[in-house]
Amino acid sequence: MAIHPDRQQAMARREQLILDTARDLIQREGLLTLQMSRLARACGLAVGTLYLHFDTKEDLLLALATGNAESRLGLFARAAAWNGPSRERLLAVAVADTLALEQAPELFRLHQYVLTEVVWNAASLRQRQRMLDATAPIQSLLDGIVARAIADGDLPDTHGMAARELVLGAWCQCLGMHTLAHAEGLLDSHEVRQPYRLLFKQLNLLLNGYGWLPLMAPVEDAAVAAQVERLCRHVFDLPLPFCVAHARRLAPDSRPATEASR
Repeated sequence: MAIHPDRQQAMARREQLILDTARDLIQREGLLTLQMSRLARACGLAVGTLYLHFDTKEDLLLALATGNAESRLGLFARAAAWNGPSRERLLAVAVADTLALEQAPELFRLHQYVLTEVVWNAASLRQRQRMLDATAPIQSLLDGIVARAIADGDLPDTHGMAARELVLGAWCQCLGMHTLAHAEGLLDSHEVRQPYRLLFKQLNLLLNGYGWLPLMAPVEDAAVAAQVERLCRHVFDLPLPFCVAHARRLAPDSRPATEASR
């Protein structure tokens, strides 16, 4: 039976209220404190009403992450559309990832959380597909960067990999570093005190290994920090003080290990 348009609109408004309220609770109180009963009270709804929109809490989390992916698309699109070398356009996508983290850390961590096996596998196939559909444009942007690199001769050898396989290595590096960096004290115990400086260093080494031109040699801390500062300014039009501050977080840490890990 068809649903009346007025009822459809009311349900859409209510679903948006649920998502907005859940997003606000996560930003104020943290991701793991989110409870369906607490969310229902904050929305002024019965708990059963929430489950009319989301079969499980995991579906709700994926819906939130889907909206977050859509909001991040603008940053990634700027990186992909920038009129610079294809290699730096790909690195600009990684910079966009770190900027998204700074803008909304709790929502960024939500995106990391929903990709864990325990959440992803518990969500419905319908909600998983929604998230895949939302992230498909980002993958298309990355495919376009690889295609341009091949056409321009920046990537003379794809090593038998498709475009999506080529960028998977960089994605794994970013995803893995985010996971490790947000586990408090984990990297400190290994005396890794500036994970994102190390991430961009490793990304450049990976692209060097692909033979993606122009090669960075040598891959030094100062050169990596300068690269990030330049991308912040030229790609994202950010104020110079912010760009310098962002790059400094990637610079070498000269403090003794005991002090740096406090």
